[in-house]
Amino acid sequence: MFFMRQTIIVMSRHVEFDQKNEIFDHYQKLSLSFYKRNNTGDLMARISEDVSQVRMYVGPAIMYSINLIVTFILVIFAMLRIDVELTIYILLPLPFLSYGVFKVSSIINSKSDKIQKQLSRLSSLVQEAFSGIRVLKAFNREAYSSNQFEKESETYKALSLELVKTDAYFQPIVTVLIGLSTLLTIYIGGKEAIAGKISIGNIAEFVMYLNMLTWPVTALGWVTSIIQRAAASQARINEFLNTVPEIEISNLIQEPVKESIRFEQVNLIYPDTGIQALKDISFELKSGESLGIIGRTGSGKSSIANLLCRLYDPQSGVIYIDGKDLKQLPVNSFRNQIGYVPQEVFLFSDSIKNNIAFGVNKEEVTDELIYEAAKSAVIYDNIKDFPDQFEAILGERGITLSGGRKQRVSIARALIKSPSVLIFDDCLSAIDTQTEAQILDNLRQEMKGKFSIIISHRVSSVVQANQIVVLDEGRIIEKGNHQTLLEKQGVYYELYKMQLVNEN
Repeated sequence: MFFMRQTIIVMSRHVEFDQKNEIFDHYQKLSLSFYKRNNTGDLMARISEDVSQVRMYVGPAIMYSINLIVTFILVIFAMLRIDVELTIYILLPLPFLSYGVFKVSSIINSKSDKIQKQLSRLSSLVQEAFSGIRVLKAFNREAYSSNQFEKESETYKALSLELVKTDAYFQPIVTVLIGLSTLLTIYIGGKEAIAGKISIGNIAEFVMYLNMLTWPVTALGWVTSIIQRAAASQARINEFLNTVPEIEISNLIQEPVKESIRFEQVNLIYPDTGIQALKDISFELKSGESLGIIGRTGSGKSSIANLLCRLYDPQSGVIYIDGKDLKQLPVNSFRNQIGYVPQEVFLFSDSIKNNIAFGVNKEEVTDELIYEAAKSAVIYDNIKDFPDQFEAILGERGITLSGGRKQRVSIARALIKSPSVLIFDDCLSAIDTQTEAQILDNLRQEMKGKFSIIISHRVSSVVQANQIVVLDEGRIIEKGNHQTLLEKQGVYYELYKMQLVNEN
């Protein structure tokens, strides 16, 4: 038993470790559309609960099955050698014991699943409440939130009590059936001992054998239940492991982008929604130039950034990088050359220093590089005002910082990479125009001889760009620099005039 535990149980923990890492690695290879189709709770359940169920099969279930087979053969053989009739009588209640354990275990497992799902709902509710605490307080909805939590907790309590009631049957069933086998052993064995067929010592021997068989037979029902749950869990795991990434990941190294970025009649339809985001998009950006992309909400601006980062592939048309099709380039190597500041800023629950240095290898990062990136993003002085300065720990998703500061830390995180291609996806929206002008001036110095793409709904963000494209419903409706677009007196001119009036 000692060596069996040391081999099988230890092996099952190694299997669990390997499987969790395999699933996590596979998750990271899957495309963005996969995460839009599946909720976070389900992803978490498959890497934690489902893997644990599989471990229970490759560990305890196998161990107790071996124990059952070996013990059963040895004990039954020993009992049959003494008295065949007594052996048959004693074994009669044991199949009922195994079946009873199996039924109770199945009911317990079913109820446990419901409890687990309810716990997930409860956790999601709490997470949303804490993440959106500002909105809750602003709308004075704390009481409503508490009532929701109380209702979900009441459901959780009711399900838990049902489980406790079912679980209460388990021990009495086992005790009664084991007791029945013991009574049969003493009664029938006693009659045979009086008849002189066996000795009193044989009765004591049979009671000991019966006790040796009790747990393996009990475990049979439990193991059957484990196998059922493990099979269901492995099927759920395989469903995701068999999902093929829409964009293949390669570890090949690609030369830095030096010459041009060109879109040629690119069309994008999002696979999750079927919405066509871009229609016949064509433009070219030369080395050292900046491109401004402007348009109303939902015009397809961020979709261009998604395509350039290769989070999605276009359904038709080609994106050329230095004359090569982007689909033919190694994804990881190309993404390493991009400094991307997304529209929805995400900061980790870590120090400001580590958030800025996130995209760079630890060996390459120095404090001077972090400070320079912070200065370029015009956030250095603000950080210096904090008690812990760059070592200040941010709350979840950077909640301890204002919107503008979060955006500037995110900009510093992109600039520290010294990228060949820099993409600002409407990340200056929470920054005042004076600070915005400073950042854009610093950006022009940083990105000399490189490519910069500024996506915005504010004309002030793109006025200095070498080339500006105006999007509407996924199409380019105007193209040129700031001056030529003003002279056309089209959509860009109207946006400029409207925003100028608003600022005044």
